[in-house]
Amino acid sequence: MAEKNKLEIIIAGFGGQGVILAGVILGVAAAVHDGKNVTQTQSYGAESRGGAARSEVIISDAKIGFPEVEECDVLVAMSQEALNKHASTVRENGAIIVDGDLVKDRPPKAQTSLFKIPATRMSDERFGTKIYANMIMLGALAKLTAATTTEAMRKAVSENVPKRSERENLEALELGISYAEKQEKQWTSDDR
Repeated sequence: MAEKNKLEIIIAGFGGQGVILAGVILGVAAAVHDGKNVTQTQSYGAESRGGAARSEVIISDAKIGFPEVEECDVLVAMSQEALNKHASTVRENGAIIVDGDLVKDRPPKAQTSLFKIPATRMSDERFGTKIYANMIMLGALAKLTAATTTEAMRKAVSENVPKRSERENLEALELGISYAEKQEKQWTSDDR
């Protein structure tokens, strides 16, 4: 981490995975419910569904001077392409959290911690669809990092997802939190 009490996060994947929504929810949780200073930016590839998507979130106790992430403390990669493209931006001793169902190759950086979450499979098995994988990853991110509290994340999810799918989104968030709690001790670079 570059500065004390500052966390820079990239959530990346492809369009349709809810990467941008995950970044917005993370930002709301940290800013509105945890009282932190936050910036959140996003970008899409040329195609909206299937093209590259990225959300950058900076969370800090102090003012944030520059709103974009140049080096991240945490990379959440929801596709192999996202990992390949953004792994080089992770700081030494940073962390990479991957969707283990969609990311098969190891990250090139040796000095990072790696954590694998089978989010796509968990979503498909629990809900019969893959669309809640982003919430599972968000739950794991909240549990594994100091990005935000899990309670703040729950509130932000409730406020930012459609009411018709609020229950499923919250359940998916809890799946990610629970999975991360069980696996937290294994979060080392040896997992690669």
